[in-house]
Amino acid sequence: MQDIRIFAMQMYSTHCFAMSSKSRLFFLFAFLGSVMLQLTSTAQEKQDERKTLSIFYPSYSINLPSFDMNKRFGLSHSIGAGYTLMFKNNWLVNVEGNFLFGRNIKHADSLFRFLTTRDGNIIDQSGNYAQVALSERGFTFWLKAGKLIPIGKADKGSGLLLMTGAGIMQHKIRIDVSQNTAPQLRSAYKKGYDHLCNGPAITEFIGYQYFKPTKKINFFAGLDFTFAWTQSRRAYYFSEMIRPNEKRFDMLTGIKVGWIIHINRRNGREYYYY
Repeated sequence: MQDIRIFAMQMYSTHCFAMSSKSRLFFLFAFLGSVMLQLTSTAQEKQDERKTLSIFYPSYSINLPSFDMNKRFGLSHSIGAGYTLMFKNNWLVNVEGNFLFGRNIKHADSLFRFLTTRDGNIIDQSGNYAQVALSERGFTFWLKAGKLIPIGKADKGSGLLLMTGAGIMQHKIRIDVSQNTAPQLRSAYKKGYDHLCNGPAITEFIGYQYFKPTKKINFFAGLDFTFAWTQSRRAYYFSEMIRPNEKRFDMLTGIKVGWIIHINRRNGREYYYY
């Protein structure tokens, strides 16, 4: 469009007095048409830029377990990251992953009841007490969709944020033996004690989002709910001396916060707003 406009201007200025009135009128309309097409194209590009916003965010949540999850673990934490596309009509699609961790393992004293001495210690290969640490480990992975409901006409990027999605949840008891000195808890033997479980899950989030692309402080915060239908993935539980066939219902209720990073592509270059 820029070349057409320049060409029309040159032709019009060079031959203006040598042409007939009809020719002058033709080139005048050609010049004005090229300008209008250029303006229309620019406006359309700007409109297209506003259709979809690309958002990356890191997040943190503190989680309270319920139902079967509460029988094995206590308070836990999660850190994660996600990528969101927010459309012009404030609908959102999202992909997110989280790493679960915690230190509160319930009934830990009975987990190694066939390995410990009377005072509750495990003897290592050197005849000393092995240093064993237990913790919770797991992850969630989600595909989500949602809606932002603006609060106030002036700020359309902030308001009530509602999200829902489906994915997978996994958790287990992490068994860490210092310097790996206890042969009873090496490699494959750990699998009889870690209670690895996973299965399909759904998530719900309700909270508030504050988002202005030109501002440095953009965030969301709210309540995050996880519902998972998990089952054991181990062939045998050594501590219970059973072949597990448990069907579990695990639930986490979390307070979640995230920092929004807006990624905007324009004219082949990238602009980042933090």
